[in-house]
Amino acid sequence: MSAQSVAIIGAGLSGLTLALALHQQSIICTIYEARSGPLDIGGALMLSPNALRILDSLGVYHRIQNQGHNFDNLYFRSQYDQPLDSYEFGGEQKYGYRALRIYRSALIKELTTLVSEAGIKVHYERKFTKVLSETKENVTWEFDDGTTETATVLVGADGIHSKVRKYLYPELEPLFTKAMGVSAAVPTSQLNLPEGYDLPVTILNPKHGAFVIAQQKADGSEVFVGRPKRAPELDRAGWDALLNDKEWCIDYLRQDITDFPEVAQNAVARLKTENINLWPFYVVPKVHSWSSEHSRVIILGDAAHAIPPSAGQGINQAFEDVFTFALVFRRCRGADLAKGLKIWQAGRQERVDRVLELNAEIDKRRLPRAPGEVESDNKAFELEWLYSPDFVEMVEEWLSTEGL
Repeated sequence: MSAQSVAIIGAGLSGLTLALALHQQSIICTIYEARSGPLDIGGALMLSPNALRILDSLGVYHRIQNQGHNFDNLYFRSQYDQPLDSYEFGGEQKYGYRALRIYRSALIKELTTLVSEAGIKVHYERKFTKVLSETKENVTWEFDDGTTETATVLVGADGIHSKVRKYLYPELEPLFTKAMGVSAAVPTSQLNLPEGYDLPVTILNPKHGAFVIAQQKADGSEVFVGRPKRAPELDRAGWDALLNDKEWCIDYLRQDITDFPEVAQNAVARLKTENINLWPFYVVPKVHSWSSEHSRVIILGDAAHAIPPSAGQGINQAFEDVFTFALVFRRCRGADLAKGLKIWQAGRQERVDRVLELNAEIDKRRLPRAPGEVESDNKAFELEWLYSPDFVEMVEEWLSTEGL
């Protein structure tokens, strides 16, 4: 590999988008993926204007805009189906983009195509195992077949259970939040929606938790329906076994459903086992550095921080990570790399922390109040800071303030 190159571990959403962002900055990069081909897993995800602005600048947005469902607001209703509140997730006039709910596989397909068109190499069936050595100039690592590679920088874009992160934090393990989600996909027509019933919606029941309904597919003809559940942690085999127990998943989606409005009852009246999914909720403890001693090994996205889903910002913040990293690396890939990475992490951590504060406020409004807790004032969220930044200008300000 070239002496000035970036190796990316992981051909998921973060890794592919990082490759496009680096290519845009004329930086040579190569992707290594443990699986045998492009990922075709997972359900749909919600993209907000901050992420869509990044994808637009990379030539992705116009290819995906009509492959998902566009919307502006998330709505909340009581167990009696009364409107409670709404939360902006996009808006073309206000933020430049409507929000987009799109299948993960569709987004990965388009990103993979663009990576190929850019001439960026993706090596599948190359499972990273460990870093062998790191100097001030480069890093060498090993794959599970015993082969090795060397690059200027190695970036772990390999998710919440990152193997690259093990080099920086050998003992760190993701923390299970003692909760999981069970979901299904059903035809929107099955809901028998009343006239003027707004989606996506979260129906809140103080006793049984939340029931979520969100349209997906371009024409909104399908909806995601899901419920969170408190649960003990299982190992990988245990989670796989629970996911494969489709009847248990269906039974949970229908549990106490008569205590929810008719729309929710209709949603689970007919469920196909092939459309059932389950996922445990994990987070990554806050770490003091996203890069190694010589700045040759770097983690980002879910490998560096994992954000609870309250504000729907997990993948959106990962896209912010990769785009701003590419800008910083272009400016600081020489002697200033260590300083540039510290500035980048500080800037990114500040935004991540604000998202976590937003999550906490959303949870406070949505969850039953604890004894003695002061009721939220429920004023509208101010989200311009989240949805409308100019990331090029942001990075320029970070670096120029520190004389870079």
